[in-house]
Amino acid sequence: MPSPISQPKQQQRKKKAPVPAPKTFHVKSFGCQMNVYDGERMTEMFAGQGMVQVENGKEADLVVLNTCHIREKAAEKVYSDIGRLRRKDGSSPMIAVAGCVAQAEGKEISKRAPSVDIVVGPQAYHRLPDMVAHAQSGKRSVDTDMPAISKFDIMPPRTKQPRPTAFLTVQEGCDKFCTYCVVPYTRGAEISRPWADLINEAKALVDGGVSEITLLGQNVNAWTGEDEKGQMHGLDGLIRALDKIDGLKRIRYTTSHPNDMTDALINAHGEIESLMPYLHLPVQAGSDRILKAMNRSHSRDSYLHILDKMRKVRPDIALSGDFIVGFPGETDQDFADTLSLVKQVRYAQAYSFKYSPRPGTPAAIMDNQIAPEIMDERLQALQALLNEHQHDFNKQSVGRTASILFERTGKLDGQLIGKSPWLQSVHVIAPGLKIGDLADVKLVDSGPNSLTGELINILDKE
Repeated sequence: MPSPISQPKQQQRKKKAPVPAPKTFHVKSFGCQMNVYDGERMTEMFAGQGMVQVENGKEADLVVLNTCHIREKAAEKVYSDIGRLRRKDGSSPMIAVAGCVAQAEGKEISKRAPSVDIVVGPQAYHRLPDMVAHAQSGKRSVDTDMPAISKFDIMPPRTKQPRPTAFLTVQEGCDKFCTYCVVPYTRGAEISRPWADLINEAKALVDGGVSEITLLGQNVNAWTGEDEKGQMHGLDGLIRALDKIDGLKRIRYTTSHPNDMTDALINAHGEIESLMPYLHLPVQAGSDRILKAMNRSHSRDSYLHILDKMRKVRPDIALSGDFIVGFPGETDQDFADTLSLVKQVRYAQAYSFKYSPRPGTPAAIMDNQIAPEIMDERLQALQALLNEHQHDFNKQSVGRTASILFERTGKLDGQLIGKSPWLQSVHVIAPGLKIGDLADVKLVDSGPNSLTGELINILDKE
């Protein structure tokens, strides 16, 4: 029986001449951390076939653009990148568009970018090697099927990692159907990866040199699974199991939904030392009227109640969130409600965006779309407040002693840059230490986006 992509859908275009099997590749990922994880897995897959990764797309035989469709500009960047891949002699590498733009706009990609050879959705990228082989004949391959999570079974095992931190996707898809969001249509329904697969992959990452793992999911705290004894767990149970892996020093997770923030998960923050004191919990708006229009399934008060419980079990928790301004029908009072929520919470970090209508979503055809100039004005006001609070959080951290996991080198001699438990970037002059080392550092100065620290004590050297 032929494989699912041995007879891929063909788009009408002039057939390209056959090309040799690619020997070099370049993967560029856009958007969220889950795309970063998918890009890393694609890289491992191609490297496992003997292909060599290169940094410049124009010099690669194969380029994979691993795309994001959450916001309009992210999609447009893909088409710009496709155009920039054309070489001086008029030729292009073999081009694959993967990810959520591929899932949502497969036909549009074929019309706008005839140089694209492969279009593959985020649930089918494990089929890329077969699609590349098919594209060598000069025909376009398209696969936007959304099978369960079989792709994880086909990916090569995790090996030596280039960094001391790594992402681990535990859950994919979304059943929430927020009216502005395309994720349920591009990533499919919520589904959790099996317990044993996650434990094994986490152990392999640690064996490959990883000290910190961030668990990923569109709604990561919706993860559920059955352990080796047949007992069902939520995300808190998985975190407790990962905490027992020798060598795994830090655990984080993102992105969470307020609807799935259980008491058991909240309590885990006060009980598990390796679970970092940082929570990214998007609220999107501070107005109950707008939250209802967004179909967010939580209210302003229920969201704040979750944060109150979190602060009781972990008083030093750093809170992060997402905000959308200019949602259809948002009044001045609705926006004022968002500002008042921000003032009440005082986020350590936050992400804010203007509403961007995505084709096929209910919000895109709602009445009372907000004028761009009003959205601009509101976004500037919100970001000014968020930036002020982030800077305040950093200033309040000065004088603390924190463990820092060093992730990269700095610009100065002997300087290393790492993350605090609260996900702040910290610059430290640390001669004799290297990437992957963990050290106690006194935080001595702060800026809007980072802090400066002085080395106190080496906790662990790689």
